[in-house]
Amino acid sequence: MVIPALLAVIAAAQPPVVEVSRDNTTITESCIIRIAPGAVIEDADGDGVIHIKADAVTVEFEAGSVLRGAKPETLWDAMRGTGIRIADHSGVTVRGAEVTGYKVGLYASGADGLTLDGLSFHDNYRQHLRSTPEREDAGDWLWPHSNDARQWMTNYGAAVVVERSEGARVLECSVRRGQNGIILDRVAHAQVYDSDCSFLSGWGLAMWRSSDNMVAHNAFDFCVRGHSEGVYNRGQDSAGILMFEQCSRNVIAENSATHGGDCFFGFAGKEAIGEVPVRDGSGDGVDEGCSNNVLIMNDLSYAPAHGIEMTFSSGNRFTGNRLVENGGCAVWGGYSRGMMIDGNLMEGNGGMSLGLERGGVNIEHGSYNFIVNNRFINNRCGVHLWWDDDGKLLALPGVKAHDQGVTGNVIAGNVFEINGHHPFVGDSEKDRPLIVLQMRDTGAGHLQDNTFVGNTVLLDEARAKEFVLQKGCEVDEDGGWEQPEVPVIRLPGVKRPVGARADLSERQNIIMGEWGPWDHEEPMVRLRSRGADGDLYEVFGNAPLSLEVRAGTMEKRAAEARASHAFVLSGEGDSVKRYDVVVSTGSLRRELVASRVIATWEVRIFPWSIDPREDLAGWRGQAESGAQLKWTGDLGFAFGQKGPRAIKGWASEAGMPAGADHYGLIAGTVLDLPPGKWRFTTHSDDGVRVTATPQGKEAQAIIENWTWHGPTTDMGVLEVAEAGPVGLRVEYFQIDGFAVLKLDIERAD
Repeated sequence: MVIPALLAVIAAAQPPVVEVSRDNTTITESCIIRIAPGAVIEDADGDGVIHIKADAVTVEFEAGSVLRGAKPETLWDAMRGTGIRIADHSGVTVRGAEVTGYKVGLYASGADGLTLDGLSFHDNYRQHLRSTPEREDAGDWLWPHSNDARQWMTNYGAAVVVERSEGARVLECSVRRGQNGIILDRVAHAQVYDSDCSFLSGWGLAMWRSSDNMVAHNAFDFCVRGHSEGVYNRGQDSAGILMFEQCSRNVIAENSATHGGDCFFGFAGKEAIGEVPVRDGSGDGVDEGCSNNVLIMNDLSYAPAHGIEMTFSSGNRFTGNRLVENGGCAVWGGYSRGMMIDGNLMEGNGGMSLGLERGGVNIEHGSYNFIVNNRFINNRCGVHLWWDDDGKLLALPGVKAHDQGVTGNVIAGNVFEINGHHPFVGDSEKDRPLIVLQMRDTGAGHLQDNTFVGNTVLLDEARAKEFVLQKGCEVDEDGGWEQPEVPVIRLPGVKRPVGARADLSERQNIIMGEWGPWDHEEPMVRLRSRGADGDLYEVFGNAPLSLEVRAGTMEKRAAEARASHAFVLSGEGDSVKRYDVVVSTGSLRRELVASRVIATWEVRIFPWSIDPREDLAGWRGQAESGAQLKWTGDLGFAFGQKGPRAIKGWASEAGMPAGADHYGLIAGTVLDLPPGKWRFTTHSDDGVRVTATPQGKEAQAIIENWTWHGPTTDMGVLEVAEAGPVGLRVEYFQIDGFAVLKLDIERAD
């Protein structure tokens, strides 16, 4: 019969099904992958679970098959290994894979013509963050400046890593609840489109030594860390799109990369500026950088730091982008030259800015850049060009070869408007005036045909070019400029991510937990703060909340900001207070357990003139003349920039240091700690030392970071062998700038 014969032919044409149930499964032909529901397949030897070892094969995952490397309850920072490995095979296609529970989801090297289509990566590796809503921890900063030894993948993991490959395509891929989305390492002529790598704690797309690539119609939103709205906005080198070390001629078009630490972060590279030798010895590197890239029609808004950061590079073009309410500035272009910044909307930038980087376009040591046809509305500063003495940086060969000071820049055809509706909470125009143009220019400067609407102008340096503001003003006879043509680029992909998350606009929607940003979908619980009355928790998400109190007490509180619920947990006991509460909401079930120590401390606070790092005994001796007081509860002081007198009730204490610099604190107490292991955690800026003296034993150092440092978390463990009094001593010094001291003591076992 014809029909059975036809069915036999069709069946024979179907690719075989491969059951994957163990590590090091090898694929050598096109096939369909089937994995049993709930199966966990660890990458025991760290070289990948599924190995695709053939050219021109298509590997498709059967619906419902999940490649899972760890049990669902595994903490993200404990995930290890690689899910899918492709090495030195071309023309490979992977479709429909769902990968979870690994350090790296898919790692392909030497894979020319690779296609990754419709892959889903979720709940893979991410670091545990130590910054909190109340304070930043400097240990959370990323280090994107080195990657030739695969540091990005090794240190931070990723959903997808493509290395040393030509012509790859990544499309329709999704990444959630991880640290990094897609890493392109020495990749050329690739296309990344129609994908969504959002709500990550590192980078949505990271490029290293990768050129001539097309990135279009993707969402890289909320790739962020190091932010607490209104408290600090560091970003910690997270970014929606990262481009480091000589990435050139790439097109970044019609992507949404909002709410990133930086929305776009580009840096020429340490090799390019001459800070390190050229790796392959082929030249001095001074002519290379991240150059001649095009960023066009992207949404690069609501970053804690910058909408676009591109430094030490040349010939880049930023056209038609939306740059709204970035905390630092819209465009930071330090040491850049020959940039074209045209046709962009820059509105409300600079609301959390510090120092010279703030507002719209900010370029230090920039030359021959064109800032034309943009619309500047209510930025802290519209355009700021300046030069300063950066010492050793200016002597680096890659910097020295190109630095021409601040000259040849054209600012033309722009509209500058300050209409009084700026978004800078807590500021007033009287206290911090909004500025249209600030130019500390060693060259002539060119200003033409700009329109100014109701603005305040500041020229605060004598060598700045003076000019009279009026519509159509022409300051320099040599300041001619031509209308740039908008490039027409044929883009891959059909999705329209720009504006798709309009309901999450504004920086206040960046809500960080201990593992990363809240995705505004799955419920999240976070510890908001610790106080004398207990620990304040917030729950985000609209699902009903259930609390099972096993030990301690729970008191509901009115929720703030975006939180759906808030409650305070207090412990049972005298000096050691313990609570154990199970939180259930939607798909989330989490056990909150803590044993905290509440003590009464004898505290001395004093100004010092003897450097504690050089003469500890002399510094301790100066404590005798300081303020003496008692403090009950957590030893925690947010001195900030104001010093000890900022602490409630301390301003009138005799002997209290008057200033915000060069003061010390020595605190002591005696506690009856039950036997077991006790974890001591300090958060300090600057030096801190914690010592413990159990009864009948010598003092031992638990924490020692006796240095001048930024906000840093340190941990140590004290093992108490038998019940009895334990003497504790905390020593702290502040040199200058921001200051904080906080100590937590809780059970470690």
